Amino acid sequence: MFFRAPERDLENMFGLTQRTSQILVGEYTLRNVIEGFLRDRKASNLSPRTLGFYREKLMKFESYCRERNIWTVDVLNADIIRSYMLYMAEVRGNNKGNVHSFYRSIRALLYWFENEYEPEGWKNPIKKVKAPKQSQEIIEPAGIDVISAMLATCQSENFFDDRDRAMLLALLDLGARAQEFLNLDITDLDESGAVIIAHGKGDKPRMVYLGKKSRKAIRKYLKQRTDVTPALWIARTGDRLSYGGLREMIEKRARLAGVKAPAIHGFRRQFALTMLRNDVDVFSLQRLLGHTSLAVLRQYLAQNDEDTRQAHLKGSPVDHVL
Repeated sequence: MFFRAPERDLENMFGLTQRTSQILVGEYTLRNVIEGFLRDRKASNLSPRTLGFYREKLMKFESYCRERNIWTVDVLNADIIRSYMLYMAEVRGNNKGNVHSFYRSIRALLYWFENEYEPEGWKNPIKKVKAPKQSQEIIEPAGIDVISAMLATCQSENFFDDRDRAMLLALLDLGARAQEFLNLDITDLDESGAVIIAHGKGDKPRMVYLGKKSRKAIRKYLKQRTDVTPALWIARTGDRLSYGGLREMIEKRARLAGVKAPAIHGFRRQFALTMLRNDVDVFSLQRLLGHTSLAVLRQYLAQNDEDTRQAHLKGSPVDHVL
């Protein structure tokens, strides 16, 4: 093929077995291509979480291939990729969403390889593999009654009650992703309620906003602070709060309230749904959430029959036009 010496030549030159010669064919081994892809993604300023996603998914694919004596990119074909998708679903028990994430990571890798190396005579096998269907399940938001119950546990005049109340309100009011929320510094907030998310998904900045109640709760929390840490949300140690720390706070407040702990992302979903019910147009909502398309936004809008009934009451052409 275009990028490796014949295995027989390698064996003659170095006395290697066929399997070993395949491992040493150079920069186009699947492992080396994956590492090159990850370096390129890191240089493109992808978030550590996104890099971790790609590494996890692609290393599992590399392991699957290695166990079947597939070492280099040139021997990949559409059937191998399809077989891997079936393996991850039927043998490993991954749901449709996870299987699709494995497909996306392989697709990104192979398109990057094609563009980066422009291999002569090589045909990208991913072009023949249809993306697995994803389930169209409606994503459930964190319930307002659940959030209210959690807020009711933050009544004492101490640092953690003030911090946790401010965090719960801000999570719902900002509609930010968890890592965007945790990355906020005190200087990212303006007295008017404007909040700059400097590094959103894809490293894209955007402006979001806090209402009066949220701003008041944050000011009360900040009065408890005596540290010089720039982070808006800090842990007991005085360091920036971690994702695990945020998860722990939510679980603690839910436990005290006697309710099931909502997912962190559930606050963002509730933000989207509440804004829609309060007549915020979908294009403004899309910008506030930092979505690149309305297709992603649809997953957040778990409208029920009452929502659609009210929409018809507002817009019925017969009642309002004729």
